[in-house]
Amino acid sequence: MKQERKNKDRLVAFRVSKTEFEKLVKFQKATTCHKLSEYIRNVVLRDPVYVKTRNLSLDAFVLEIVALRNQFKAVGFNFNQVVHKLHTLQEISEFKVWLLVNEKHKGQLFAKIKELQDRMNQVYELWKNELGRPIDQ
Repeated sequence: MKQERKNKDRLVAFRVSKTEFEKLVKFQKATTCHKLSEYIRNVVLRDPVYVKTRNLSLDAFVLEIVALRNQFKAVGFNFNQVVHKLHTLQEISEFKVWLLVNEKHKGQLFAKIKELQDRMNQVYELWKNELGRPIDQ
């Protein structure tokens, strides 16, 4: 059901100094309010004002995950090339060479998976310590 829109037809005006105005704008920008009037209305009428926060440990984790994702893409690309090469092999000797090359790529893939697991465990421990309890509870 569509919510009825209430027109705001009353004007309330007051004067502030330049410094006070800058403070109001600064406070408003730290919230989810899109307009200064919305922020002031919420504060004056004691409606909830939601403040934006950043989780720095999550920011660092996301940067690491993006880097790992790019590395996984590279390994996956290499793996696709290796499998494509496998389909073109005609003789047993070529197949033996393919197996040796594939072992190198498999080792790289497993190393990246281990690196991801280790980092995820570190982040889990960090968040668990911040919360004071295991995350899955």
